[in-house]
Amino acid sequence: MADDNQKHPQASEHEEELTLTNRQGHPVTDNQNVRTVGNRGPITLENYNFLEKISHFDRERIPERVVHARGAGAHGVFEAYGTAGDEPISKYTRAKLFQEKGKQTPVFVRFSTVVHGNHSPETLRDPRGFATKFYTEDGNWDLVGNNLKIFFIRDPLKFPDMVHAFKPDPITNVQDMERFFDFLANSPESTHMATFLFSPWGIPANYRQMQGSGVNTYKWVNKDGEAVLIKYHWEPLEQGIQNLKQEQANQVQGLDFNHATVDLYDAIDRGEYPEWELCVQIMSDDYHPELDFDPLDPTKLWPEDQFPFLPVGKMTLNRNPVDYFTEVEQVAFGTGVLVDGLDFSDDKLLQGRTFSYSDTQRHRVGANYQQLPINAPKSNVATNQSGGQMRYAPDAAPKQNPHVNYEPSSLGGLKEAPKAGADHEPHYYDVNLMRQKLDRPNDFAQAGQTYRDFEDWERDELVANIASNLFECSDVISEKFIANLQQADTEYAQRVTDELAKLKADPSKKPRHRAHKSAPQE
Repeated sequence: MADDNQKHPQASEHEEELTLTNRQGHPVTDNQNVRTVGNRGPITLENYNFLEKISHFDRERIPERVVHARGAGAHGVFEAYGTAGDEPISKYTRAKLFQEKGKQTPVFVRFSTVVHGNHSPETLRDPRGFATKFYTEDGNWDLVGNNLKIFFIRDPLKFPDMVHAFKPDPITNVQDMERFFDFLANSPESTHMATFLFSPWGIPANYRQMQGSGVNTYKWVNKDGEAVLIKYHWEPLEQGIQNLKQEQANQVQGLDFNHATVDLYDAIDRGEYPEWELCVQIMSDDYHPELDFDPLDPTKLWPEDQFPFLPVGKMTLNRNPVDYFTEVEQVAFGTGVLVDGLDFSDDKLLQGRTFSYSDTQRHRVGANYQQLPINAPKSNVATNQSGGQMRYAPDAAPKQNPHVNYEPSSLGGLKEAPKAGADHEPHYYDVNLMRQKLDRPNDFAQAGQTYRDFEDWERDELVANIASNLFECSDVISEKFIANLQQADTEYAQRVTDELAKLKADPSKKPRHRAHKSAPQE
């Protein structure tokens, strides 16, 4: 018999009190990685903890969007070039909206801030949403992205945690940079995005003069079912790109916290229509061992010298909304809204977003949100869906037997559409289901390169902004974050360290507030 003193190791009572669980009381052993086919994805539908976590997160705010609450929008038109660079675009995709030079497709674009609420200043440091709804002849396509070309995380399981850290403290209801940097410091993959966010690129001057990006990796599919990996980028044309230093943003905010909405509306009202060129980067659909990162990783940029920007069309915004709520507030986007010739990659974050976006729209706007005019496609809609809150018209084909709302049927019901080309049938991996990072996380190299690529004034602004925010943080958080910067670039880390030391040595400067994060005591 074993000695009574030789018991199996068990967590202390204090450790048990801090154990993360799901709503069923199950301990969560891995809160960093969804379960995937191999470590590159795709994710699987039985990711119960992720689905429960993201479903609850999508329902946290009523009726304001959980993220992207503050926004402005406009109508316009997209004109295709018929080419991707110098090649016919049909080589890469059979999507109809791209095929003919001069072909025009109506669009609606919603710009937004991400973290802050519906009436927050538009000068706050934050990524900007850049979401475009294309009303194509094959139905809607939503290209949903941000102004910055990368993101903080690569695994969707972390999205609710990220937003919670960036949102106001649940006790004080004040955004707290100690909470913000606590998440960043403990999520090394966020170092690259933080480098952009705290540079002038974190405060675009307005919505017209900023870039846009799909952020995630998608696929294009041609008529033969062959696929390539795709990154989407919106590049401003005549209006150019302009960002603000923190001091400039403070001055603007002191005069007008609606400046970006006003700027967009007034420019269109004057007939100064903003234009963007849609460019793509194209990569073969494989593992790419020659790269030091995985091309499916949304925290990484694809090098432009290896994967150049290829222009495929131009978008012009030329009409303001008639009613803000009806159009800008009720417009609903989803990364899963793709037309034939466009497809998903195995990007884990993209697959998580594809569930989350449509799920939150059903919660926020209702089960029939696609029937609202701003969301409805210009093409015919014929489904066998019935009922649901606020349904006001049947989705029926002109010759459909109204008694038949199912398929298959021999009684005049709806029929499957003919295929426009060969199916894309990617070969998946003979590997175990697992919870792991990608093989090549390489969390710091591109962050360092981005720092070195900035102009001197951008680096100065970046260092000052990070140091002033780390000044609000405890030493353990600032030291951990600077340790991440050290792995990105030694000069970058040293300059932040020196600037932070100056702030601490100045007796006239005190942290504005320091969050009280300690756990309740008995």
